Amino acid sequence: MELMPILATLKRHKTAAGLIVLQVALTCTIVCNALFLIGQRLERIQEPSGMADEELITLRVSGVTPNENPKAQTEVDLAALRQLPGVKGVTLMNQVPYGPQFTVSGLRHSDDEKAQGTGVPEYRMGEGGLALLGLRLAEGRDFTPEEFRDGKAYEEEDGVNIPALIVSRVTARRLFPDGSALGQKVWGVGSGPSTIVGVVERMISPHPGGADEDALAMILPIKQSFQRAEYVLRVDAAQREAALKAAIAALDRVGPDRILRGSHTWAEARARYYAQDRSMIGLLIGVCVALMVVTAFGIVGLASFWVQQRTRMIGTRRALGATRGQILRYFQTENFLLSTLGIVLGVLGAAGLSSVLVHQYELPGLPWHYLPAGAVALWMLGQLAVLGPARRAAALPPVAALRS
Repeated sequence: MELMPILATLKRHKTAAGLIVLQVALTCTIVCNALFLIGQRLERIQEPSGMADEELITLRVSGVTPNENPKAQTEVDLAALRQLPGVKGVTLMNQVPYGPQFTVSGLRHSDDEKAQGTGVPEYRMGEGGLALLGLRLAEGRDFTPEEFRDGKAYEEEDGVNIPALIVSRVTARRLFPDGSALGQKVWGVGSGPSTIVGVVERMISPHPGGADEDALAMILPIKQSFQRAEYVLRVDAAQREAALKAAIAALDRVGPDRILRGSHTWAEARARYYAQDRSMIGLLIGVCVALMVVTAFGIVGLASFWVQQRTRMIGTRRALGATRGQILRYFQTENFLLSTLGIVLGVLGAAGLSSVLVHQYELPGLPWHYLPAGAVALWMLGQLAVLGPARRAAALPPVAALRS
């Protein structure tokens, strides 16, 4: 297939060809960046928490009147919840993933309060919390009974030392990038140093956002009362809803002078937390599909118009011996040239738009592999869109074409 006749024909139709090139370029620019944003959102939604989300439920209660002995009431609550069918374990936590609270403490390498620290979200929980959440230790051990401290004393009194910490692997690497964090001492929680006794493979932050910082987290061995924490139960995944109702009824039965402030499964909380991300993915997919459809219709319309305008030319070429395949390849090559020019401009536009998003909104830069992916998609779209008009042109009988 010689290119000169094609280029000569396009030169005579500069405006129409230019519009298609600009349309393809605009679509390529937007689609490449939209696909990148969709990929980011999907990674964020699918990010593993490191915990048994499908088996965990949370309840928050508070007293209607002041409780003189919240510790005793908490023990009664725990005993009642552990007796429920399908309950594998119960603990209390100051905050949970995908929840409204976000407590962070700064960990330092020295006792100097002016030294720069690393902000790490903290989970406070009682005995058995590690196994209950489904966290997997990569190094070290769980807390011993002697290492637990009272939650009220920790919050209201000075001089309470937290002897041990368990951190996530990301936190360990952030604090001690040149070696193991196990056995190292840090300051920033309680009075005096705390020793890192365990490192879990992964533990998500209470407010994950899709970055490496989402896996910054630590566990403090602190026993709390119902007034300062939330009950977390691990149950059979198939019985979550029934266990949640039974837990609410059990707490109401053993402590009637309280109100339920909130209850949910962790799966529900996760779904609500990422609802906006799913909506954004749907919106971006809709934009991409709309642009691709508009571009495809533009190519079909232009190709159909050109087939109609070139009927005599097609008939002449057929009369001179051109085959249907040659006519078909003529229009496909023509579209390929226009698409290629539009894609080159679109790739440059995508890189420019990405640069603007990086500087204006502090978004990560567009990875290079999205550019060839968008180019291939538009090449395929162009060839599919022109296929119908090209086949109609190739099917024109030479005599009928010349008569027109």
